[in-house]
Amino acid sequence: MSPVLDIRDLHLSFKGYGAVAQVLHGISLRIEQGQKVALVGESGSGKSVTARIVLGLLQETRTARIRGAVEFDGRDIGAMSARQRAALRGTEMSMIFQDPTSSLNPTFTIGRQFREVLGRRTPGIGQAASDARATEMLAEVSIPDPARVLGAYPFQLSGGMNQRVMIAMALANQPKLLLADEPGTALDVSVQAQTLALMRQLVDDHGTSVLFISHNLGVVREFADRLYVIYRGHIVEEGPASAIFANPRHAYTRALMEAVPRITGGGLPDVPEVSEAFLAPRIVHEEGAA
Repeated sequence: MSPVLDIRDLHLSFKGYGAVAQVLHGISLRIEQGQKVALVGESGSGKSVTARIVLGLLQETRTARIRGAVEFDGRDIGAMSARQRAALRGTEMSMIFQDPTSSLNPTFTIGRQFREVLGRRTPGIGQAASDARATEMLAEVSIPDPARVLGAYPFQLSGGMNQRVMIAMALANQPKLLLADEPGTALDVSVQAQTLALMRQLVDDHGTSVLFISHNLGVVREFADRLYVIYRGHIVEEGPASAIFANPRHAYTRALMEAVPRITGGGLPDVPEVSEAFLAPRIVHEEGAA
């Protein structure tokens, strides 16, 4: 069986005025069915652009130069037409963005936006059928009184409620792949923990594969089965999440872990600067290694 997502030797650059900016340098990443994979790195390391390539968005950007293979469910995304890539979004693959409030349209009710999402999979779906499916999904994400929420506008709901709505919308069409780009960034820590636990449960129930993008190793430790660490557009370490957390072998991975603030211990630790010399070699943990 082919993996749900298979990225091989992916390069990305942007052509500007008289210069070319290299962003991704031959990254490879693989996600099996039902697997939760995290892509971790600091801001600007190449996490979000990787997700946008998977979604087929950067392929429509004139300044982007993309090389390498990106296969979704055995199909080459790069060989598809713009219309074929657009047909995948919201149906076979969905995305949860960082800020749910800005991702939802403030001028439309939640119910109307749900109907647009469901219409991607079932064109012409009626309001009654849409509301029934939306009510079912809102109940799954533990939203009380779904009927009231369907009639509400996003600005009438809290950040945590909007994030739950986004998760419900992302899973409503039962996608094979869910891309979650820092889904808890805009939430306080208690709501963030509830949201991640809820997303993990729903993903397990539906058998969806996940690419979870984050800079927070503490959050990733609670969620991911497998971990890829990206630094300046290079994958520098990969393997089962448990093995990497038990024995981080790359200097950059150790630096990320050391950068996590601690409640005790006199403030933030000193984090060593990671130079270009640390980009090679790529460290791969074997399955089952501790």
